[in-house]
Amino acid sequence: MRGGARQAVILAGGQGTRLRPLTLARAKPVVPILNRPLLAYQLALLRAHGVSDVVLACSYRVDDVRAALGDGQRLGVRLRYVVEDEPLGTGGGARRAADLTAGPLFVLNGDVLTDADLTAMRRLHEARGSRTTIFLQPVDDPRQFGLVETDANGRLRRFREKPTAEEEITTNTINAGIYLIDAPLLARIPPDRPSSIEREFFPALIAEGITSYGWCPRTYWRDLGDPVAYRAGNIDLLEGRANMPLSPPGERRGGSWIGAGGSVADGAQVVAPSVVGAGAVLGRDCRVGPGTVLGDGAQVGDGARVEGAVLWERVAVGAGAVLERCVVGADVKIGARARIGPEVVLESGAVVPDGATRSR
Repeated sequence: MRGGARQAVILAGGQGTRLRPLTLARAKPVVPILNRPLLAYQLALLRAHGVSDVVLACSYRVDDVRAALGDGQRLGVRLRYVVEDEPLGTGGGARRAADLTAGPLFVLNGDVLTDADLTAMRRLHEARGSRTTIFLQPVDDPRQFGLVETDANGRLRRFREKPTAEEEITTNTINAGIYLIDAPLLARIPPDRPSSIEREFFPALIAEGITSYGWCPRTYWRDLGDPVAYRAGNIDLLEGRANMPLSPPGERRGGSWIGAGGSVADGAQVVAPSVVGAGAVLGRDCRVGPGTVLGDGAQVGDGARVEGAVLWERVAVGAGAVLERCVVGADVKIGARARIGPEVVLESGAVVPDGATRSR
């Protein structure tokens, strides 16, 4: 192996503005996916492919991230932190973190959920003699992503970040946010100013003819940039659309995962697939699921119905309330007989009065 690519950098310095209001009270890298921090899935994926030394470049609500992930030991990796006093962008974050690494390394955007075969990516990188390899994916609407053109052999020809005009859309193949880079190349990034790995670093490599390839496998991939995509990512994993190396916490029962220490009253139903967090309390004749995630300590009142929804920790749902295909932050109180409609997002700590209706 040519170095082996046994190290990784995760770029997690953004404030997650597109994911607000969920990120007002929690750092984006550790928003819960099936009751585990988002980055826990990336760390588990890296570990499954032999990468156990990970550097996290972060700058926003760093204490949230440390509290959720610690030193990575529970997930079988060594996790180190590079904290930016001022955000340095994806380029600056990679440059500072790379000072702690050597040889080829994976670089991941911190908001990507995927089960990509990183071992196959490493094999292609080595077989082609590539200096940098980009994980690519085809999408229906590429306007929100960086477009990547390749030749017939997969060599990178052009990199265009988020086109602004219809005539600029030349391909539906986009930058999917995982890179395999020979570490010495990262020294080209200026260490003392914000920069973009997508807008500056990659286009410069291509312009100079440095050997760079795209890797476009058939695999599960989702960018969790906004609340709609965030809820969809939870549902994808619940419904088994991805082969993730990490399961939800709790005991598997009848197609759902049930945490310890909760209580279920007479007539309460958990409809698979769902996740019920530790210490959750389900009232009489309530119905949870399908496609629902209840965070630890959640309470669902008598006769309430929660379907296709993602609830964070300690949410209290009043008797007879109905929640459908929504996202609810931590410590929210939803009154009796309230109705929360599809695509509604409630920020942590919100209070919905009895009988109120919230719709998109």
